[in-house]
Amino acid sequence: MTDLAVPLATVVSTLALGVGGAVLLTVGSWRTALRVLLDLLVAAGLLRLAGGPGWPALASAVAVVVLRRMLWSGLAPASPAAPPTTDPPAWVSRAHPHRGQQGTNRM
Repeated sequence: MTDLAVPLATVVSTLALGVGGAVLLTVGSWRTALRVLLDLLVAAGLLRLAGGPGWPALASAVAVVVLRRMLWSGLAPASPAAPPTTDPPAWVSRAHPHRGQQGTNRM
């Protein structure tokens, strides 16, 4: 497995660019394409780490994971604002529910 992990990591790294480009062209969202690319690069880094456990492999895997986390937090869409709240009318007529207290004029 050790002999196969390093070439497989190189293949996954190369395919990550192609898949990221394909996602960008098909989905049209560069954020989604970047997320797919970074996930595949994390997978390639972990494969490389499995192939040759050394400091350079560990440093590259950590760098990709840290980059991924920083970009995901920076690219995350802002949480939607809470919708404005309005106080319900104090009294609503059953005969005319669309009217509030203002529509209670009697003849």
